[in-house]
Amino acid sequence: MVNFVLIAVCIIAGMIFKATKSIHPDAHKGINTWILYLALPAVSFKYLPKVQWTTEMLFPIAATFLISVFCFFYVMFYSKSRGYSRRSRSTLELASGYSNTSFIGFPLISAFYGEGLLSIAIICDQTMFFALSTLGIIAAVKGGSKSGKVSAVFILKRLITFPPLIGCISALVLSQFIDLTFAEPLFDKLAATVSPLALFSVGLQLKFNGWKKLIPQMSASMLYKLILAPAIVLGMALLFGIKGDVAKITVFEAAMPTLVTSSIIAEQFRLNTKLTNLIIGVSIIVGFFTSAMWYEITQILF
Repeated sequence: MVNFVLIAVCIIAGMIFKATKSIHPDAHKGINTWILYLALPAVSFKYLPKVQWTTEMLFPIAATFLISVFCFFYVMFYSKSRGYSRRSRSTLELASGYSNTSFIGFPLISAFYGEGLLSIAIICDQTMFFALSTLGIIAAVKGGSKSGKVSAVFILKRLITFPPLIGCISALVLSQFIDLTFAEPLFDKLAATVSPLALFSVGLQLKFNGWKKLIPQMSASMLYKLILAPAIVLGMALLFGIKGDVAKITVFEAAMPTLVTSSIIAEQFRLNTKLTNLIIGVSIIVGFFTSAMWYEITQILF
């Protein structure tokens, strides 16, 4: 419950500070810099060294990446049918292909399934984070360029200089040679700033004027994020005979609302942050109801 209250407090606080002009109009850029360069890398160092990599965990890893891949084709066909620009297409890819697997996902899993299954959720979360740091950045780079066409060298340069990806790879490598236990309190403190600051940043950028014109894009995005994505994972689980807790949690995590970090990347690469922030806000509210539906479905089938 505390997490859900925190969501409302952080977003509303950002909106109030902006409306009363109590904060600099570009304050969100400084906040986003903190999240990208310090907080998100700390998340990797906090969780990745503790992950137990087994063959059973290949399903949530594969499913998480495939959600992003299927999103690419879904948004491509939808955007072409609507005649949207490359920038709009990239915005929808970011807002539709990546789930809020930790800040929303973890407490909901604890509430519905129990804390014992968070180990599976961590796999989903870190894979989602890695997918965002690679596939998400590629989409953002293409959408942020004026021509929509960028060289492979430019994309690779942006990837290898993207702080969260550097943190992710560093955590995987260093944990094999160094015992990072002594630094866990530091990682805990830094990682704890991600969600409240990211939501506060969303609140600072949230604009409701002209939202009616964005209903088609918002609806298409949430249709995929909250309904089609978990349905695809469910189909994969049934097809390959994946059962039990791994199947349940993977489907449930796929049904989570849009990842808040998507807004930060959209802002960094000059995509449509207004649309991204609206989808984040609305999907969180709608996601509370649809997640209960997916819980019942997973309980019946698995």
